Amino acid sequence: MAEPTPTDPAGAAPKHPAALAHRGFSPDGHENTLAAFRAAADLGFVWLETDVHTTRDGVVVAFHDPSLERVTGESGNVNDLTWEQLRTLRIGGEHGIPALAELLRELPQTRLNIDVKDEASVAALPEVLAHEDAADRVRVTSFSESRRRRTLAAIARLTGRRVRTSAGTLGTAGFLAVATVAPVTDRISPRIAHALWAAHRAAWSRVVAPFDTLQLPERHTLQLPLGRSLTVRIVTRQFLDLAHREGLAVQVWTVNDPADMHRLLELGVDGLITDRADLLRDVLVAREQWPPDAQD
Repeated sequence: MAEPTPTDPAGAAPKHPAALAHRGFSPDGHENTLAAFRAAADLGFVWLETDVHTTRDGVVVAFHDPSLERVTGESGNVNDLTWEQLRTLRIGGEHGIPALAELLRELPQTRLNIDVKDEASVAALPEVLAHEDAADRVRVTSFSESRRRRTLAAIARLTGRRVRTSAGTLGTAGFLAVATVAPVTDRISPRIAHALWAAHRAAWSRVVAPFDTLQLPERHTLQLPLGRSLTVRIVTRQFLDLAHREGLAVQVWTVNDPADMHRLLELGVDGLITDRADLLRDVLVAREQWPPDAQD
């Protein structure tokens, strides 16, 4: 039996959450390859999540690690090789490493959620997006707020456009701080949390670029003294309520279990990022929330 589908009070069609294929779709582990991205697109995914590094001679490539070893078996770092050297290597023994421009051209109907992984890509990525006229097809993010801010500024300078973007670590932490106190302050007035968030944004405006999306795990494990750890749940109904009040979308990574997908969608998240694009598609079809919205 299909899970119940959320509708608005007027009985409109169910909302179609964002569905992002994490590094494409490759059950055999051949991530960030053209084959993996094509497989996700063939399933009907519009948004593909990927990462970028830049070669020694300035070619931006879809690749997650700084090191080549995990997926190619070769030693060395992406930044240390030229494109001619890098293009001879194989992921899983059979797939080449794609240049970002190649990916944009091969799958023109898709959109890319791009994580800027290295310093060289801060300058190189905006040039690719400008050359390929692809600024409207991407969301840019980075764990490094400095890289995210400077990349966005360069894209705006080269293309005249403000692209979609999700918060870096600093922006996410700031929102979490406000979300932690919001359940208490909301008992007095929702305006308090809004004012706190506005004050937070104003205080960091020179170092944190605005963002429209929060991409984060449902839970985070904190490492404590004496080898102990504490797992904290981040994505709660109260967290989502505050995010939505502030006009922010919440997309959760990396969700691979169908039961978790159903549960988070029922909770009200705006999107899911998954390694199992096949399973997420099945879940959304069952919920009558497929195909995904290209605008998310």
